[in-house]
Amino acid sequence: MEERRQLLMDYDNLVIDYQKNYSSTFSKEDLFEYNEVLFSAHYCAIEGNTFSVNETRELKEHGLKLKLKNKSMLEAFEILDHFKAFEFLFNDLNKPFSEELLTETHRILTANTILYTKGYNPGEYTKTRMAAGDTIFPDHQQSIKSVPQLMEQTQKVLDDAKVHPIEISAKFHYFFIYLHPFPDGNGRIGRLFSNYILAKKEQPLLIIKKEQREQYIESLKLTHKHNNPDLISMFFIKTSMERMKSEIEEMNQKITQTRERTKGTGLSFIF
Repeated sequence: MEERRQLLMDYDNLVIDYQKNYSSTFSKEDLFEYNEVLFSAHYCAIEGNTFSVNETRELKEHGLKLKLKNKSMLEAFEILDHFKAFEFLFNDLNKPFSEELLTETHRILTANTILYTKGYNPGEYTKTRMAAGDTIFPDHQQSIKSVPQLMEQTQKVLDDAKVHPIEISAKFHYFFIYLHPFPDGNGRIGRLFSNYILAKKEQPLLIIKKEQREQYIESLKLTHKHNNPDLISMFFIKTSMERMKSEIEEMNQKITQTRERTKGTGLSFIF
């Protein structure tokens, strides 16, 4: 408990530093697109999509005009639909949590994929019990009945503002993933809504890199095994802090390099 409290204090201090020395150096539009590309690349990659961050950026710029090399149209549509779902949620942070918002976001997220991969309509709940890897999720009918309650309670705790936003984000994510109400896209939409919580509270977005996939899944499993949502909260906090520290350090290095190059009479162009 004490470790978590201290970690939250460290997180809050780092957020102040990050917003002052990193995110504020971007225009609002550039920061939005930067996050959208990173977010979509890594969160689709966690599910097996093979587009790199640079390839995702090119897809964002060129759309279906991009010449695909060793990539499927299904992968391209998965990312393009992810862009649309991201923009739908994050362009209006005033939308309250509701079942309607969830199913509409899922409809956008899976518009061009789920009919072909699962035979379901976008936004449609599963009709069978769900499993992922070695995890079997609870009875799907009961889980679906629980969705409105989860969304309403999440909005209430956001309104009450008594719990730290990143803990709300993490615990919502765990609760949603173990409901697993959709036939596909549960991980992607769970991560979208967890970050929607953070954005609503003006917190940096959490991006779990594809290289952290195993650690992420293990954190969810341990949380479930020990019935202890603090475990996924700790993972969220530490992962967010790692990203912020890394990006601040990268920015500082670029500033230092620029200063070194411009010492004396100014920039030197050597051909």
